[in-house]
Parts: sequence; structure tokens; C-alpha cells
Amino acid sequence: MRTDAVVREFVARALAAEPGGSRRVVPLTGPVARALGREPGTLVAVRAPRPDAAATVAPRTWPEPDLLRALRGLLPVPECLAAGEGYAVHSHVEGVVLARRCPPGAPVGRPLLDHITALFAAIVQVRAPLLPPLPADRPRNHTDSQGYLRTLVHLTDRRLHRPEPARYGGLFVALGVPEDALRRFADRVPALTRRPYTLLHGDLHRGTLVLPAAGTPPLHCPDWEHAGYGDPVHDLAVHLVRTRYPDHQRSEAVDAWAAAVRRARPPAVAGLGRDLPHYTAFERARSLYTDVIRAARSLADAFDEAALARATAAVRAALLAAAEPLRLGRVPEEDEIERVLFRRTAAATARRRGTAARAVGWTADPRVPEHPGFPHRAVADALLLEGAAPADRVFKGAAHVNTVLRVPGTAFPVVVRREATVTLRRERGFLREHAVLRAIEASGVPVAAPRVLALGTSHATDPAHRYTGDRFTVHTYEGARDLGRGPEHPVHGLRPPEADCLVDQLAALTRVDHTALAMPGTGPGFYEWLSGQLVALVAGLPPESRRVARLLGLPDAPRLREILARHRVTDRDRALLHGDLNPWNLVRREDDPALTLIDWEMALVGDPLYELVRHMHLTPTRPEIRERMFRRWADRLDPRFTKGWRQDWPVYRWTELVRSAYVDLDRLVTGTGLDAPNVRRALDSYAMTLTAATASLGLTCRPGPGLLPPGGGAA
Repeated sequence: MRTDAVVREFVARALAAEPGGSRRVVPLTGPVARALGREPGTLVAVRAPRPDAAATVAPRTWPEPDLLRALRGLLPVPECLAAGEGYAVHSHVEGVVLARRCPPGAPVGRPLLDHITALFAAIVQVRAPLLPPLPADRPRNHTDSQGYLRTLVHLTDRRLHRPEPARYGGLFVALGVPEDALRRFADRVPALTRRPYTLLHGDLHRGTLVLPAAGTPPLHCPDWEHAGYGDPVHDLAVHLVRTRYPDHQRSEAVDAWAAAVRRARPPAVAGLGRDLPHYTAFERARSLYTDVIRAARSLADAFDEAALARATAAVRAALLAAAEPLRLGRVPEEDEIERVLFRRTAAATARRRGTAARAVGWTADPRVPEHPGFPHRAVADALLLEGAAPADRVFKGAAHVNTVLRVPGTAFPVVVRREATVTLRRERGFLREHAVLRAIEASGVPVAAPRVLALGTSHATDPAHRYTGDRFTVHTYEGARDLGRGPEHPVHGLRPPEADCLVDQLAALTRVDHTALAMPGTGPGFYEWLSGQLVALVAGLPPESRRVARLLGLPDAPRLREILARHRVTDRDRALLHGDLNPWNLVRREDDPALTLIDWEMALVGDPLYELVRHMHLTPTRPEIRERMFRRWADRLDPRFTKGWRQDWPVYRWTELVRSAYVDLDRLVTGTGLDAPNVRRALDSYAMTLTAATASLGLTCRPGPGLLPPGGGAA
């Protein structure tokens, strides 16, 4: 039998005898021992790749066998005795993994810490000529630290969008992690100190270091599949994040690394104190992806309450650790994370066992009867598909997670909407979205809005699970026919035909019968009511938001009431208003009409002029488009809705500037809704908003350094 066949048979038996894991230590038998030139009974490590989360996310630089051959004699690495498609056989060193002797969180003794840093010092001395050729997508300038980190981030992001990890993209979006989170992180990488590139282990921690059985150094590193070539400070960051030193020992570990590496290669420690936080931030961000994927995969093996609780805790811990580097805003609470994980695992389980095995059921809300074009069985199918949706079908807004689906047997795509439980929306809604949409549909007016297909509560079919009471709505989907493209929004402003289309729909809304919607107490004057709502919003802000507002020159609630009361607005007839016509609530269409109006949860009954002015405040509007919209609006609406508009519209504009100054500041302080694109854009221009708002109030803003959180623009 040929040597490679003998080795493959040996590897197959080793893997079958001890399934699971990526490394099995077994004795060589006679035939394979002779084939490898070793004594029978010699212990070897049989390695087979497994689709673990780290391998899914981390970019690879070289095939491990090629690297081990290059490092043999330079570093304490195993010898690669044989390698083939999907396997390798390495020499084995008897010893104890450091994690068993010194578990995570426990301090590492100083002698052992010195051995670890001595190993780092040896690694940084290995130069490029001694290593296999680098891939073409790595930086050519081998001192460019900023280029190295940006390349690393982009390579990681690219791996996340490959077919296998892309299965989890919808899960990340549902958890509040935008699909472009890593790309935005790369854009924020600052200039770093130039350091000479060196060999990097890429995964040096308690679980990959082996103390030889003899108890004497050097420490042994059996696993090199994550090795690379780049900035040595990155290797230190990986070590710190994954070794989990106790807080009191972290600075000691950094100092020990710096001392050892400085003796071996002084330029490798330049700028360490300033640049290390950027690498540790990236490692916390990358760990989010590995930890979430690992948690999701764990539920495929055990889908019970205990396993779900462990996965939920792991995901929340990873989100909390990555929230600052990825600027995620508020992290979902455990109950929302648990619901997302449950729905995803239920969908995956149903796919494996067949659609008859449904873990998610639902109870219909009688306020929305069964739709003839979307019967209850189609709703059940949509809930089954929801958890498995890819990232390009899941859209996270400021208040809802929307999942777009094609349900078998339904001629049109639908969207499942769920409210995000962590949303702290300061601006309250007044009408039920489903009631508003049903009123528009019943009126027959030419307003392009989604149709409500179902309303209900989803729950686990197995009473042993705690997944209960999760409300949802199903609407028709109003985006592009090609679901992979996603909806297109006029984020840079309306084109002239779109501006005309929007005004015509606002005019049509005035013909919707809103009496049955029962808008709660707006009082005799809409502006007075609107001012009262704004004052109540300011009074209800949390203490820290009010404190920062005061420091920036924004008045408190009583003073704001006095200032707003100076204005008077003509009392016009009222109509149904959308209430939040920002660009992301307008969807461009490929047919007529040019725009569809979505997300009606902020609908109200009020002054139509306010709707138009608020839209212009929320959407970039060129002067010529503004004039065009005003002229068409005044012409298309009945005079009872437009009288006195010329002198009144600036008052509404000032009101919205003031509202944004408080609402956006609160979002900055609390981190609420930062993953929503309309929120991100508003916060990027907050300094201008603050200046305009205080000027409209006749006050002076005071945006001193350090008063605004990161992203506020004025700090």
C-alpha cells in the first residue's frame, strides 16, 4: 500500500475513534510508523480542520504545514510528519495545556509570565525571508501599522460575507450589529506608529500554550493555523484579550511583553501605549462574531432551556464587549437576545427535520382578520422562514426589526415586523400602525402604503420553552422586486418627480376618514398641543441627558415652555399624518407611484403643514425642491388645510430643530438606536443641529470640549 494511503487510513481510524475536536493524540501503529520513519507506539497529533467559529471569521495567511516546515529549528513548533487534503499528522510533545494549570481569570505567576514573553521575543525575530510567501492581498509596506490593521479588518469582514458565515448575517442584524459594522470600524482606524512587521502567532493564550512534561521551558505551541505576518502589537492584543488576565495583572503582562520584545527587536515596541487600545478594540469586535457564531452552533446540538440560557449569556457578554469598538449603542437585553436565538434555532431545526416539526406557533389578533391573499398557514410559514433570513433580508430600524421573506404559495414578498424591546423612543406614538394602514386601505385614496396581512403573537409550541408573547405584524413588502437589492431610499433628497409624488400622497391623506382612529387629546390648537408634547419629552429625559443639555445651552422644560409659547400658528383643519417621513421611511419604486410610505408607527392626526415641514427637516431638501413642494402642496390641498401656511411654516421648522437637539443628544448620551441609519446621520451632524436649535430659541450654545459623547461632532 502506498505511503499516503497508509497515512490516510490511519488518520481515518483516529478521527473515527475520537470524533469531535481538531486535534487527537494517538500512538502510531506499525505500518504508518514505518511510513513516517518513527517507532511504533510513538504519540502523534492527528489534526483535521473543523468549522469552528474562529476559523470561520479569522483570515488565514499560510497552510499550517508550510509554516511549520519553515519554523522548524527556529521556534518550539511541532514537526509536520504528513499532510493531505483535510488532515495533518504532527509530532507530539507531552505536557499540560496552560489553561489546566492556570485557568482563565487566574493570575499567571511571574516566572511563567517571563517564559511567555520570552516566546513572544523569539517570535518577533522571525523575518519575512524565512517564511513562506505572503498572499497578494497583504500590505506590501512592511512597516505600515495602520495599513496592516485596516487590511486585517477588511479581510475579516470579507470572510464574514462568504457563503458559510453569511448564514449568520441575519442573526447579527437582528441583534443590532449592522452589516457594515466592521467596514465602519476600518474607516475609523487612525494613523498608527510605524513598526517593523514580524511573524505573529495569532492565537497565543492559555489554551494554545503547552507546558512540557519535564516542567522546563521552552513553552510549546502546537497550533499555528492562525499565524500571520504584521504588526507585533496585534499579537500582544490577541494574547491579552484571550488570556483574560485579572485586571490587576494586565499592565504587568504588557510591561513584561514590552521589556522582552524591546531586548529582541527595539522598534517593535514603538508607540505601544498609544496603539495597543486600537488592536484590543478590534479583537473585542472580532470576538463578537466568533462568540455569536459559536453560540448559534451550540444550539444545533442541544436546544433546551439550559443551552439557550448559556448561549444567550455568551451573546450578551460578547455584545457588551464589542459595543464600544463597533459603536453599537444600547445592547439588547437577555430576553430579546433569547427570542432572536430561539427563532433562528427553531428555523434551522425545522429545516433539518422538515416543516412539520415547528417549534414556533402563533396566536392571531382578532383586530386583523385572516387575509384572503395571506391565510393563517402562510403566516406560520413566514414565522418558520423568519429565523433563517440572510443579512440582506433583515433591516434594523430605530424601533423595529424587519425581515423580508418570500413565502411559498404567496405571489408577493412580505415583511415580518417586530418591535425592538431595547428601544427607548422618547417620541411617543399615538395610533396603532395596523389600524392606520387598514384605514388607508379602506379609504381607497391613492396613498402607496403597505397592506396589513396579519397581526399576532408568536410563541413556542413546546411549553417547556419560555418563548412567549412576542408580538409581530406581517405587511406587504414595498421594496425592489429583486429582494437581494434591498429597498432604495432617497437618502440624498427627493428627485423632482418624487417630490411631486410625495406631495400628491400628502394631499390624498387629507381624504382619509380618521374619526375611527380616535387620536387622543390634541386639544383646540395643534401647535399648542405639539409644543406641550415637546416640553413633556424634555421633562421626561433621564437626568444625565438633561444635565448635558443644560451644559450645552439648551433650556429646561419650564423655560422651553415659555419660549415656545411666544409663537402662534393658524388653526387649520386636521388630517391623518405619517409623522416621520425621513428618507428611510420612503421607498423608491420601479413603477408608479414613485414612492411608497412605510413605517407608520408614528402616525397622528394633525396639521398637514407640520407633516411637510417635518419631512423637509428630516430629509436633505434643496431650495428649489422645497419651493416646488410648497407650491404643489398649496395648490393640491383644500384651502382649509393650507390657510396661513407662509407665515407658519418657519415656526414648525424651528420646533423640529429644537426637538432634534434634545432627541439626538439623548441618543448620544444613552446610545439608543445608533444602528439605525437615520439616527447615525442625524448624530453625525449634531453640532450644526445644536447651533441652529439654540439660535432659533434666541440662546447661545456652549459645545465645549468633552461635553458631547463620541460621534456628537461638537466635542
